[in-house]
Amino acid sequence: MKKVLLIIGAVVAVAVLLANLGSLLVLAISVAVGYYGLRKFVMTDSVGAKIGWGVVIGIGVCISLSNLPALIGLAALAALYYMYKAWKKDKEAEKFDFTL
Repeated sequence: MKKVLLIIGAVVAVAVLLANLGSLLVLAISVAVGYYGLRKFVMTDSVGAKIGWGVVIGIGVCISLSNLPALIGLAALAALYYMYKAWKKDKEAEKFDFTL
């Protein structure tokens, strides 16, 4: 019964993950833009360049915050990971079960 519930949960989590795949992609791109801007901001010495890179960081953060539905996709990904771990744990327990 536990395996049936894990399979049903995994199917639901995959469906939610696939539904939010586009927003997850945009979230990844916006986080990359913000990270790149932060790296360049730290490395530059010019005040004008710091202002420019600060604007790039702000754009990345704004795009990230506008993709809050992507958090549902991240939660589905985390649920899939924990279901996979539970499935593997059941398989290992089954493998070493010597009871009759």
